[in-house]
Parts: sequence; structure tokens; C-alpha cells
Amino acid sequence: MPEVLEAVDSEAGPGLPGPAESGSGAELWARLGSEGALRGIYRDGAPEHGVVPGRLRDLIARAEAAEGTGPLLSVCVQAATVLPLLAEAGRRGPAAAEVARRMLHGRSVVALAATDSGPGSDLTALSTHAEETAGGTVLHGTKRWITNAAHADLLLVLARRRPGPHFTNFTWYLVPADDPGVRVEAAPGPYFAGSGTGHLHLAGVPVLGGGPVGGAGRGLALFARHIAVERLAGGMWAAAACRRALADTRDRLAARGLWERPAIRQRLAAALVRTRQLEALVEALGPAVAAEHDHTAAALVKASAGETADHVLDVCAHLCGADGFAHAGMQHRRAEAALFGIAGGSTETVLAAVADQAEQVLSRPLGAAS
Repeated sequence: MPEVLEAVDSEAGPGLPGPAESGSGAELWARLGSEGALRGIYRDGAPEHGVVPGRLRDLIARAEAAEGTGPLLSVCVQAATVLPLLAEAGRRGPAAAEVARRMLHGRSVVALAATDSGPGSDLTALSTHAEETAGGTVLHGTKRWITNAAHADLLLVLARRRPGPHFTNFTWYLVPADDPGVRVEAAPGPYFAGSGTGHLHLAGVPVLGGGPVGGAGRGLALFARHIAVERLAGGMWAAAACRRALADTRDRLAARGLWERPAIRQRLAAALVRTRQLEALVEALGPAVAAEHDHTAAALVKASAGETADHVLDVCAHLCGADGFAHAGMQHRRAEAALFGIAGGSTETVLAAVADQAEQVLSRPLGAAS
């Protein structure tokens, strides 16, 4: 493991994970790390201590205004899930700790390879598996729609270690992205440029460090713990995207002399109310998610983000009229906003989780930890 990481450094040069595509998530990650912006979003500058909600929100809002959707997607997955997960796992093994340290400085890009071929987000049905050989543990399988797949130097892969759906049958492993057994297939389509999203095909890929990340059988437990913060980050991002879309639409309507029409004003105002409601929910529940990994609070934020973004961007795209179909126009932004209702668990999935905890949600004040 140390020699692999040294090779990454020697090829990359100081502070960079290698040549990065201009405007890519890898480029943004390297810049945020070298500037200390990544360290600033965590309590005490330590990812294993969790995020500070207000700082994470501010970083996402700034990046949403200045960067494309793809680069921000690349950063959010790593900052909210990968880096904290590796930092926590680093307490059990030096390999994960070293990768987390390099990530924090923007010197390594790690793709979170959880979503599998076939079952998709049903992680207990994944077929990617670990095999024990005379030379050590190797991985076989296919991972689809993996952010950072195209420009990562390391892959954090969720794999099955034995048959059956029991939650202890799954483990995280780190593997080198440039191993001959790794084949990366770029994801088709015009969306999320710069995110490096693609499909991964693993054929006998050796595990770095010779063993699991965070302990054997703890894959789903670690994922469940850290996906809560990713859902919070998604809510922050959705709120920022809605706010900017509304501001851009209002300016466009005013420039065309349409802002004073009552029907238009009311429709945009209703979308603004929904946006403010999402912002208030994120503000109220953020501390519980960040400090306690409150899954019900995270599900509430995730469900609200998906439904709010879908509604608000639909309103904005409609009010922009034919101009919405321009290159990178509001219709394109509307299509990309569908991400908030899918990534990190579909809206239907998280609403089911909310329903399971309905009695508990109704019995406690907003913002109280579960």
C-alpha cells in the first residue's frame, strides 16, 4: 500500500492527483484541498469528527454558483461520504488513514463504488464479490453509475464476502484504479460533465493493503452511517440550486417585462416558499444529522430536496419559455436537478423510511435528535 501511494505522489507532483481535466471534479477537489477548504468543513479539521453543517452549506453554495453540476457532484460524494468513512476506518488500519490524509489535501481522488450492476441501489443483492486466492484478496464484479470513476486514482468498492443478504456479508475494499483488471466505461449522456461518472468492470483486482477497510463485515453499517451526511449535503445543494434558479428566472422575467404579471409572480413566489421551507428544514435538522447521523432526519431532508428541486426547477424552466432550451439553459438544469430525487436513495425509498418512523417524527419537535 505505501509504495502504491508513493507512486501516485511521484507521478502527480506536489498537491495534485495527476493531470486533471479542465473543469473536472478532480481539478476542483485538488484546488479545495490545497486551499484548506476541505479541512475547514470538518470539526477540528478532522473528517472523522464529522462536518460542521454551516461550513459545508457555505462551501456547497459557493461551488454551486461558480462550478458546474458535475464537478460539485464529484466533490460532494467525496467530502460527505468517502473522506469521513475512510477517516473513521483509519482508526482500524493505517492504509485508510493515509488515503484520508491525502484526500484532505486534494492529493487523491477516490470513487465510491457502491451501486452494483443489476440490483442497482439494493446493496444486499449486489453481485460484486471478494475472492480469496493464494496471492491475496481480489474483487470481481461490475459497478454502475459511479461518480469519479473516470478520474479516480483509487476505488472504494463495496463487495460481498459471502453469500446471502445478511448485513455482515458486505465489506469495503480499496483497489487501485489503474490496475489491469479495472476497466472504466464512460457513462453516456449529456449530463454531469466533469463528474467522471462511469461504469467499473472489475476482474480479479487485488485489494490494497491486503484486507478490508473498516473491518470485515462492516460495509453496510459504515455506508448507512455516512450516507446520512451525504443526504444532508444533497439537501443543502438542492436548496442552493433552487435559490439560484429562482434568482436567474426572476431576472430574466424582469428583463422581458413579464415580472409584473400576477400569475407569473404568484407561481414563482410559491416556488420560493418551497425553497425557503427546504432551507429551514436543512437548518433545523442539520445538527442532528451531522452529530448523531440521524437517519430519519436525513431521510426527511432527502425527500424534501428531491420533491422541492423537481417542483422549483420545473417552474423555472416553464417560465423561461423557449429560452430554457438554449445550451446549458434552464431545461438542462431542470434535467440535472432530477439527481436530487435519485442519487443517495430515491424519493420513494426515503419516504418509506420516513413512514416507518412516522410515530417518532410526530412525537418530537423539529430538530430534536432521534
